Amino acid sequence: MIEIFGIKNCDTMKKAFRWLDENNLEYCFHDYKKEGVGEAIAKVWVEELGWESIINKRGTTWRKLDEETKNTMDNNSAIQTMVAQPSIIKRPLVMVNESIYLGFNAEDYAQKLL
Repeated sequence: MIEIFGIKNCDTMKKAFRWLDENNLEYCFHDYKKEGVGEAIAKVWVEELGWESIINKRGTTWRKLDEETKNTMDNNSAIQTMVAQPSIIKRPLVMVNESIYLGFNAEDYAQKLL
């Protein structure tokens, strides 16, 4: 089963949903805004991909963090920040079996999900 994590109204998420639907792939959507992100799953993501890959440094959530938090970010503080402010996580984040993919690219999705 494909699990896709993100925020429903995000434009990139909409592209990913449309691609999954057009390719008749079933998926389970986990909305960060409504359901949050648990510490255990955040830890798995950080261990697998590294916090630098998962944290969206171009978004408003990152920009709103104080400078000390940004400058001292590490795996543990990234996990805590992800739990407290899940919209800081890049989207979409897709989990399939033991694999984790970040972002949306139709060609990558075709290679990895079909």
